[in-house]
Amino acid sequence: MSLEIRVPQLPESVSDATLVAWRKQPGEAITRDENLADLETDKVVLEVPAPVNGVIKELRVAGGATVKSGDLLAIVEEGAAAPASPPVAPAAALAAPAAPAAPSPAVAKPAAEPKLGPAAKRVAEELKVAPAALATAGKDGRVSKADVIAAATAKPTPAPTPAVPTAPRTARAEQRVPMTRLRQRIAERLIQAQSSAALLTTFNEVDLSAIQQLRARYKDAFEKQHGVKLGFMGFFVRASIEALKKFPVINASVEGSDIVYHEYYDIGVAVSTERGLMVPVLRDADLLDFAGIERAIGSYAQKAREGSIALQDLTGGTFSITNGGVFGSLLSTPIVNAPQSAILGMHKTQERPMVVNGQVVARPMMYVAMTYDHRLIDGREAVQFLVAVKDCLEDPARLLLGL
Repeated sequence: MSLEIRVPQLPESVSDATLVAWRKQPGEAITRDENLADLETDKVVLEVPAPVNGVIKELRVAGGATVKSGDLLAIVEEGAAAPASPPVAPAAALAAPAAPAAPSPAVAKPAAEPKLGPAAKRVAEELKVAPAALATAGKDGRVSKADVIAAATAKPTPAPTPAVPTAPRTARAEQRVPMTRLRQRIAERLIQAQSSAALLTTFNEVDLSAIQQLRARYKDAFEKQHGVKLGFMGFFVRASIEALKKFPVINASVEGSDIVYHEYYDIGVAVSTERGLMVPVLRDADLLDFAGIERAIGSYAQKAREGSIALQDLTGGTFSITNGGVFGSLLSTPIVNAPQSAILGMHKTQERPMVVNGQVVARPMMYVAMTYDHRLIDGREAVQFLVAVKDCLEDPARLLLGL
């Protein structure tokens, strides 16, 4: 019996999707719940599962096409027989004495084809890079988009030859690669944020000596007790929440001519992935302890990098935190994640000479920055908010006492 494969119902805020690649071709056998194709939306990559066991009969949409909910993608034949196996030799032939066979030369076992994620597979097709030419990398032999681009641009090392005059370059090579749906969406959101809000950034610096000592003292016991590492982000999330409670306007947003004060704390934590920057949201973060915050961040980060994060995990949020320090950034001005009104930027921790009690000592210092919408938030409130964050980080006991 023939069955139709259609685009699944897309999330409410998503109007269409791009069919990135087919995982199966006509004539190939499929099993129930096997992924047949990848659909890329503005924020996430969705899978199209096989409804039954059978064989792909016909593909109705080519890779790269834009589709909407309910569009016909393919036709499958349910329960179609798999290709017949080679005939088995009769029993009499098996019983006949066989002449000694000449030893056959050893045949090298073909290497397993590397695993490509949706983004890496799409770039490999665009740059015409054969999967067999890619060396496996990363976890479980998965190849990233960066690996594909590196393989496409790599050139074989020429044998050494005597120096000879070279002819002038006659052509300048370049590559044109379409922007992904996520990158287009990021560009739209950033332009929207800068054109619709009066953005201003204020800076401060934080001495992380107390937090480093606290982590060094309790990190092993914390991981043993909770099964998750004690990182820096938990402290910054908790410090931000304490500061937001003191300055509610920074947790608010502008809607038309109204100010909406949010009486809950949904904190977005920026995560960098191969497809671009994603900001999963920690719902009711004020109700989470340090272990809950670290566990949620780790889970969201893994899902984002695997492309399995859900759209609802990325929507909403009242305040965001981004950490450019993991890439070595010493100072930056982050852009507000609209419709939020502020974002906190973390940076690289670096030992610098500081004057403490009249003595010059080396301390682990971090510059912090907060970009805010000046339509709603005055400079006084922004500066005091950042000072409150600084106070909590330099004296972590405040986080326990709510000071």
